[in-house]
Amino acid sequence: MSADVSEEGASRTNKVLLADVGNSRTKLALLSGVSQGMPLLERRYDLDSHDFNSDDFENWLRAAVPASATFFIASVYDTAAAQLETAISAVSATHHLLVQRQRVHFSDFPLGVKTDQPDRVGIDRLAAATAASHLVSSKNGCIVIDCGTAASVDMVASEGQFLGGAILPGPALLARSLADGTSLLPEVSSLGHAPPPPMPGRSTNNAITAGIGFGIRGAVCRLVDEARRELGPEADIFLTGGWRGVVRGEFSNVREFPDLVLFGIGIAAMRISGL
Repeated sequence: MSADVSEEGASRTNKVLLADVGNSRTKLALLSGVSQGMPLLERRYDLDSHDFNSDDFENWLRAAVPASATFFIASVYDTAAAQLETAISAVSATHHLLVQRQRVHFSDFPLGVKTDQPDRVGIDRLAAATAASHLVSSKNGCIVIDCGTAASVDMVASEGQFLGGAILPGPALLARSLADGTSLLPEVSSLGHAPPPPMPGRSTNNAITAGIGFGIRGAVCRLVDEARRELGPEADIFLTGGWRGVVRGEFSNVREFPDLVLFGIGIAAMRISGL
């Protein structure tokens, strides 16, 4: 495809909207065009998956869609996805918008899924892998680290095949399980983009934060080492997710994309829509 932006994608009357419905956050975007085979995203917006603000969503949708659109929804959290779909219908009816909804499934991605149960792989993992496979520069394939509510370290072969990977709890889940499983330890806030505090932790909160931060950093690094044994040491590493700052400095050939999952959903939407 030409390096120029596709005019069809940029000027089409029926807009293409994307939703990445995660366990913590719901990320929205408008697909405004195509450049070098990759979607161009505009009007990025985040919602809380557990505390859906319908007024905020209504304002965003009315600004993004003047008349008609197709909303491509990829979800790992059915309750939040159902809330989103209900809100889409309500706003469409109230403001006379024509907004069609379409769930994205594993077969919509231009990716070979070499796992035991392809239809059971998290749609977010497949979306991130799809985007990475379109961006990869190494002949050895790539490793995708998604630092979300649940963390994943996945492997994509150079032929664009999703090989599987590993899943582990993210910092927030680890902090919650530690507080729930003990009588005195508090639940510390998520690490976010910050690296863990230095050792030794001189307060209970710092000790917990250091334990979770260094522990999950070590786990991710070990999983990347194992993936490199299979793909080779030159495999590209793609990093995404809310607490990616915890592991950002651990790899020399890392490529950071906060919206990697949305890019993958956009690629699926382009494929479905014929863009």
